Amino acid sequence: MNDNEVIIVQVLIAVFLSINFFLISTFFRKHVFHTSMRYILFAVTLLSDCLFLILANVTLILSYFGFTMQMWMCLILFVLTSVYAYVTPVTLTAMTLERYVAICMPLRHAELCTPHGALQLILIIHSISAVPCTINLVVFYSTASPTFNTQIGICHGERFILFTWQGHFRSAVSQLYFFIMFTIIVFSYIKIMKVAKTASGENKKSTWKGLRTVLLHGFQLLLSLIQLWSVFIEDAALKVSLTLYVNIRYFNYVMFFLAPRCLSPLIYGLRDELFFQALKYYALCGFTVGFGFYCRNGLKTSARRSQGP
Repeated sequence: MNDNEVIIVQVLIAVFLSINFFLISTFFRKHVFHTSMRYILFAVTLLSDCLFLILANVTLILSYFGFTMQMWMCLILFVLTSVYAYVTPVTLTAMTLERYVAICMPLRHAELCTPHGALQLILIIHSISAVPCTINLVVFYSTASPTFNTQIGICHGERFILFTWQGHFRSAVSQLYFFIMFTIIVFSYIKIMKVAKTASGENKKSTWKGLRTVLLHGFQLLLSLIQLWSVFIEDAALKVSLTLYVNIRYFNYVMFFLAPRCLSPLIYGLRDELFFQALKYYALCGFTVGFGFYCRNGLKTSARRSQGP
């Protein structure tokens, strides 16, 4: 990247982090969000995306300025970035299953989807997210030099790929993960659609709302999958022109690597009625006296009306 491109990336990351931090602060300020598994998992995606953006930006800056380090330090950055690249899509899959339980198994929803259960689920999500990174590192260290960790160099993800087949293996593991997650989302969508066709009245409205939420999670997961496929597009561009390769790589980095980490949770937060009202409460009530009546009563009204997406 040239100087202007790096500056643009810094501005975008600052904007994305500001939006995500505002969403996170909204979650922590309202106790009602702390008692719902759906909102707890949403907060997990926000925290995961923020950490991922920070780690990715640190790696970019270190690489841009040519800062060198021992590979064991690079390994820590690589592991954290790799794990949190998966935490968000795995959490989205868990959120889809929560909607499936809420709509298709309503009598068991209160039993299964508790705040305590959410904390256990977060541990499971991180464990599942760490599996691909663990497999990739085992494969890498089976062929790496014993002195690799003490070597000094510029830190980037390609450091942990010695042979072409290792890159293909890493891509295959990632695509297998996303195939499983898409299968779960499609299964949930079909089951919820069957319930939606037989529901009536308020139940029908709530069910179709849940169906749209599952579609949104599918779209969010698709953005993550495009990030994996962009590597193949870049390889094809490299065979045509180095300039074309650099431009496409930069475009992919901004559009499919950075932007979804902010836009996806923002869209989800804005379309959820209760969370959207809380956002308006904290965005407007602190600065505008005219919203006093709304600040006193708006959230309470929304909480009574909200059926959940």
